Amino acid sequence: MEITSIDYKEFLQNVVEMVEKEKDYFCELDRKIGDGDHGITMSIGWQAIQDKLQNELLEETDLAKISVVTGKTFLSAVGSSVGPLYATGFMRGAKVVKGKDTFTSDDLKDFWVAFAHGIQERGLAQVGDKTMIDTLIPFSNELEANYSKTNNFHQAFEQALVAAEEGMESTKDIVSRLGRSSRLGERSLGFQDPGATSVFYILRTFMETVERNNK
Repeated sequence: MEITSIDYKEFLQNVVEMVEKEKDYFCELDRKIGDGDHGITMSIGWQAIQDKLQNELLEETDLAKISVVTGKTFLSAVGSSVGPLYATGFMRGAKVVKGKDTFTSDDLKDFWVAFAHGIQERGLAQVGDKTMIDTLIPFSNELEANYSKTNNFHQAFEQALVAAEEGMESTKDIVSRLGRSSRLGERSLGFQDPGATSVFYILRTFMETVERNNK
């Protein structure tokens, strides 16, 4: 499988549109265990990225440059803790495709693993802390394991999405240990983490973009 820089920018634009569609839902989740602004925060960050896609990145074909600009733009637009996390994810992913204008299957696997691990290393969260890591690490582990067996990125990513969704849903049964929601203690039980949810939606948007462009 190959994904061009045009496909990659289309994915980023699709995330912009997804976030606008789902921002109220993300805020609703956050109101239950946080300050209720996760959807707004994500919208601000991705709207800034859209501006870059329509201007600075319009003719850009270097995948690393696109990823670095995406990460830095999100960071500068978003003041909350999620800014540095996504920035690190995209900038770690950029290292995988330095000087390239097309992802190979190996590149795609390495990009998403680097993305997930970069976010974990920056945020210092573990699976079970009720954060986006509960989505990302099961996703990353399944992607690596399945890809090593099949060498089929599409199949491996599909299976990884199943693990990601299970991880996202598992946050309902976790007491929050990090961030503002940790102050709720046992009262955070029963509610799905908004960050774990929005990152799952981003991963799913990537698969939807790939499938649409490879029909």
